[in-house]
Amino acid sequence: MSFLENILQKDRDLLVFLNNLGNENWDSFWLIVTNQFSWLPLYVLLAVVIFKVYGWKKGLTLLILVALLITFSDQFVNFIKNFFERLRPNNDPAINQIIRIVKKSGDYSFLSGHATTSMAVSIFTYLTLKKHAKYVFLIFLWPLLFGYSRIYVGVHFPIDVLSGFLLGAIIGWLFYKLSLLILKKIK
Repeated sequence: MSFLENILQKDRDLLVFLNNLGNENWDSFWLIVTNQFSWLPLYVLLAVVIFKVYGWKKGLTLLILVALLITFSDQFVNFIKNFFERLRPNNDPAINQIIRIVKKSGDYSFLSGHATTSMAVSIFTYLTLKKHAKYVFLIFLWPLLFGYSRIYVGVHFPIDVLSGFLLGAIIGWLFYKLSLLILKKIK
């Protein structure tokens, strides 16, 4: 077995273990967590805090940058998914009979768009607000829950989520650096 095959096998084994920790009593909770619209109150709270800290002009600029960050992250993840074409666990005949499939999804697995985008927004938000909001570090609970939910419902492997976190951190940091350049020009 090659090094890559060994890593992918360990990834499948970890998915089976983590996914099978779930039970029907928790399924509805994790379906809510995995739905991006369930996080709408968090998004509104973040927008309110950004406007409070930065005012309307800079706040609106930051929210536009977040929208661009989300769009870029989403499109870049789709490019990667279509390049690698790794089947999602719920579609993978090698394991879909031994995992709990709580949600079905049809496109590819590597890498997780939920993990990438939530981490990108979290890094961006943390760096933007860390000097102004004492508890902003709690924002990282969002991608952790969001990412795990993708494994729980059976639509992503752990490597998909971890790779998504890494890519999201890079994207979030790059957009934060861009925001510093743009905010300097706004009076």
